[in-house]
Amino acid sequence: MAYFENVNNIQFEGKESKNSLAFKYYNPKEVVGGKTMEEHLRFGVSYWHTFTGDGGDPFGKGTMIRPWDRYSDMDLAKARVEASFEFYEKLNVPFFCFHDTDVAPEGSNLKETYENLDTITAMMKDYMKTSKTKLLWNTANAFTHPRFVHGAATSCNADVFAYAAAKVKKGLEIAKDLGADNYVFWGGREGYETLLNTDLQLELDNLARFYHMAVDYAKEIGYTGQFLIEPKPKEPTTHQYDFDVATAYAFLQKYNLQDHFKFNIEANHATLAGHTFEHELRMARINGMLGSVDANQGDTLLGWDTDEFPTDLYSTTLAMYEILKNGGLGKGGLNFDAKVRRGSFEPEDLFYAHVAGMDSFAIGLKVAHQLIQDRVLDSFVEERYQSFTEGIGRDIVEGKASFHTLEAYALQNDRIKNRSGRTELLKAKINQYLLESFAKVTV
Repeated sequence: MAYFENVNNIQFEGKESKNSLAFKYYNPKEVVGGKTMEEHLRFGVSYWHTFTGDGGDPFGKGTMIRPWDRYSDMDLAKARVEASFEFYEKLNVPFFCFHDTDVAPEGSNLKETYENLDTITAMMKDYMKTSKTKLLWNTANAFTHPRFVHGAATSCNADVFAYAAAKVKKGLEIAKDLGADNYVFWGGREGYETLLNTDLQLELDNLARFYHMAVDYAKEIGYTGQFLIEPKPKEPTTHQYDFDVATAYAFLQKYNLQDHFKFNIEANHATLAGHTFEHELRMARINGMLGSVDANQGDTLLGWDTDEFPTDLYSTTLAMYEILKNGGLGKGGLNFDAKVRRGSFEPEDLFYAHVAGMDSFAIGLKVAHQLIQDRVLDSFVEERYQSFTEGIGRDIVEGKASFHTLEAYALQNDRIKNRSGRTELLKAKINQYLLESFAKVTV
């Protein structure tokens, strides 16, 4: 059956279009810097927000009107698969992502859960044979069920550690079977509420042991997708161990895991960590660890993960600047880990939201590409750090300087003159590029 009868296939109509269900700026076949927009952006749909989220929050029940909700249990799971591939086709997206419990209900025991997953993933595999949409990544939900109240790989209960390992083992088998480009680890409850009852060293050591086991099993079954860790500082725990890129990278280095993982950067998680989206992308990029992106935005006035669809053009521009500087995302993509607002409860709102997000990143791509082509930021940064390309600065960079030589230099050159950082100028430049690229100029 058709689940979105009121929506036709979404087409690119250009910026003059008044059709809300059409792309104004995202033209998948348009070439930007030698690649098509579709190749650059690699958009993905999140299964959990789009097909299982009901709009409920701590203060009220779900509001979403979804045509598949007439079903229950495994019939509901199958209906969601049907609806999802209709949605992907109409939106013309190349990827989707899911947690295991998004796509299939848990059974009365682990064996039944496996059987449910096998049924649904086999159905997905059949759809994927004739669909352009493939699996960007999957992951195991090891945070919702009460068994994970104290964590999964960092639980104080070894039985829970074993159960989490079984879920990830199954998830890796599914990833291989469905051809997932990546496998994600998000430690929703890998952290603590209070140090008073926490063996911090054991929990971190166990988390590393868990990751090493995953690496070993992927090699055993021949799964070659990229492993991704998704940093988040808090929520639902008080402190999560993968707080941000810098913290998680230090963890990977300590436990000799850095060659096996990259990062899946979420904009709203950066906000919660007190960082900008582009900060986290830059930290991952300069360390060769930028793998994929969860594309959304948060509300800076609120202290929780609001997972809004990305519409801030300044943010998408600076994000795409980092991604282009990275040479792209490789096996990764831009997954919309975003949900429509509780008051946007009609099925058509899912399309409006994704169109807005895709157009926003298309704009960001084009503006970022032009900024790089014109060396707007590169030229300024190079000039700003020019003192390290000659004289005493060059000696510092090349490792030829010591405290003795630097002291001698300082004694002879103690009248130091700095130059302005021109922050406001650079922000104005970015505004100019945004406006000149996409605003209609009237005389």
